[in-house]
Amino acid sequence: MGKLYRSRKDAKLAGILGGLAEHLSVDSTLIRLVFVVMAIASFGLMALLDIVAIFIFPKEPQSTLQTGI
Repeated sequence: MGKLYRSRKDAKLAGILGGLAEHLSVDSTLIRLVFVVMAIASFGLMALLDIVAIFIFPKEPQSTLQTGI
């Protein structure tokens, strides 16, 4: 496994969950569904951790993206 980055291509808000899905080789929809359930169960603590993760994890470098050219 490589380094964990915020995804540029599978980002809905900041790319945290998309990057985690890429890192774990799991469908991003499953990660997002689990996140929503955990956010509700933790009374928003997971949402706060997601906001903190935006400042901790760097954006995916441009060189790792496939340009398609």
